[in-house]
Amino acid sequence: MSSAELPLARFLARCHSDFSKDDSGEVASYIPELSLANPADFGIAVTTVDGFVYEIGDSNVEFTIQSISKAFVFAVALETVGPDRVETVVGVEPSGDAFNSIRLRSDNRPFNPMVNAGAIACTSLICESEGDGAFTRLHDALSRFAGRRLDVDEATFKSERATGDRNRAIAYLLRNHGVLLGDVDQVLDVYFRQCALRVSARDLSVMAATLSHKGRNPLTGEQVVSSYAVARTLSVMTSSGMYDSAGRWVYRVGIPAKSGVGGGIVAALPSQLGLGTYSPRIDDQGNSVRGLRTCEALSTHYGLHMLNRVGDVRTCIAASYDVGSVSSRRNRRPREQAILEAHHAKCAIVELTGALSFANAEYISRRVRGLPPELAYLIVDLRRVPSVSEAALQLMADILDDLARAEVDVVFCGITKGTPVEAALGEWLLGKAGVRSIALLDEAIEWAEDRIIQSEAGALDVEKPTALSEQQLLAGLDPTALSALSELMTPHHYRVGERMILAGEQATTLLFVVSGVVSVRLPGGLRLATLSAGMAVGEMALLETTRSADVWADTAVACLELSLDAFASFRNLHPRACEHIMGNLARLLAKRLIIANTKIEVLASY
Repeated sequence: MSSAELPLARFLARCHSDFSKDDSGEVASYIPELSLANPADFGIAVTTVDGFVYEIGDSNVEFTIQSISKAFVFAVALETVGPDRVETVVGVEPSGDAFNSIRLRSDNRPFNPMVNAGAIACTSLICESEGDGAFTRLHDALSRFAGRRLDVDEATFKSERATGDRNRAIAYLLRNHGVLLGDVDQVLDVYFRQCALRVSARDLSVMAATLSHKGRNPLTGEQVVSSYAVARTLSVMTSSGMYDSAGRWVYRVGIPAKSGVGGGIVAALPSQLGLGTYSPRIDDQGNSVRGLRTCEALSTHYGLHMLNRVGDVRTCIAASYDVGSVSSRRNRRPREQAILEAHHAKCAIVELTGALSFANAEYISRRVRGLPPELAYLIVDLRRVPSVSEAALQLMADILDDLARAEVDVVFCGITKGTPVEAALGEWLLGKAGVRSIALLDEAIEWAEDRIIQSEAGALDVEKPTALSEQQLLAGLDPTALSALSELMTPHHYRVGERMILAGEQATTLLFVVSGVVSVRLPGGLRLATLSAGMAVGEMALLETTRSADVWADTAVACLELSLDAFASFRNLHPRACEHIMGNLARLLAKRLIIANTKIEVLASY
């Protein structure tokens, strides 16, 4: 399926076809160069936070960014001089006036960074910080937002500088009140140049997606600005980004956005997508007519209003169980298994899914609070969690503190290196008492099982030899049959990490583990089971002739090997004993099937 056949692409194509017929609005002419735009141009682009770009129509036609630059310059100012300095010179309230109004607040600050006065103030802050390198700083930053080097339209820059007397009046007013401290002409040159940067609808969609992606460009992977700067920028875009239409925009569309008189609109829906549109026909408020209709149609059709949030916080828990319902792949001796069955409530496992927000974490905290009082180990599986918000992280910290006071050890598993979850939890986990990270869920469950057994029965002694009569497969055999069978066995020893059985080879023997621990694994390394003393390895050789998995020695292993030929001779002499052994095998296989079905039922119930 080509991208044009995707549902969103088809919807955008319909929008482009329908709204291309709307010839209302006029091309801006107060800056002479803007009047040269082709009124028929119309481009739409959407970039998702995972870096997929939809493009319709004239999405690659370049135009000057104009006031859309204000949003990104505000973010850069927050990063460059810090929020405290920015907030001393620029407010964050809607003005109720035209974007180029020469009126200031009662405290002589501009109303917000999205009107000309506020944008010039932000540019002046960067000039204070960077001096002659101010425009280079802005040029580089906006290019990183777009994921490519943006060019300056020199003709538009000169046109704006030649006709920018109103902006000069605003700048001198700011200078008079101590908001702008530098040279007015130098600041305005930088301001006019930033407005004259050439972008396309596609560029705007990528820039918006960078804001949606907490400041990380989804195409280049570069962190352009911090999530703090993004949150503040999107806030002001929501309240003041669409000129005098801001209130109607929030009511009808509900996506943080910024428009420019050059005909562009940029809209950023956090954690989802960035939208860029271009059509130079603008309305009386300076907003692109076709761009407005596209944004409203997209928001209405797909329910993208930022306050139209859906979802049930309970879905963040994919499964919740204890070691009595779902155990590890470590096969336990009968005595150890009895301990786990008696004390299964000591270890709870919670599998989480989806991005963790404040609401999700609050629900999890209540579920954790309701776990049995004898809880000693809590395993939290994060392999299906793509991100963790700062609010969720704070709540999780409080949960961990409560668990530490209750002397409950917590294990996080499924944290993939290089992911946002690893970045959020990595250093933080190391500083928490009673918290550890284990890569795989099965290994984490086995770790907790070991500690439950140790707390009830002392240390696990994997080196202690096991008598042949204790072998599960041979349970119940009379002494005469056991003695005859033992005479057919050959002792073998394996070093740590040595392969004992190779998948795909012909099965000619079975092994009885006397001491040590072995793992049964698929050729790719996935563990199927861990076996210890008293258990048979390769017992499926009694039913099939080809090995289906590898077997590795996890510790030093001592075992007794019985060839199938020798077992055939034994069967001729002791047919009833062999029937008993095959009955034991059937019971072991049935038990494995019951355990597998129980796991499926537990996981399927969520």
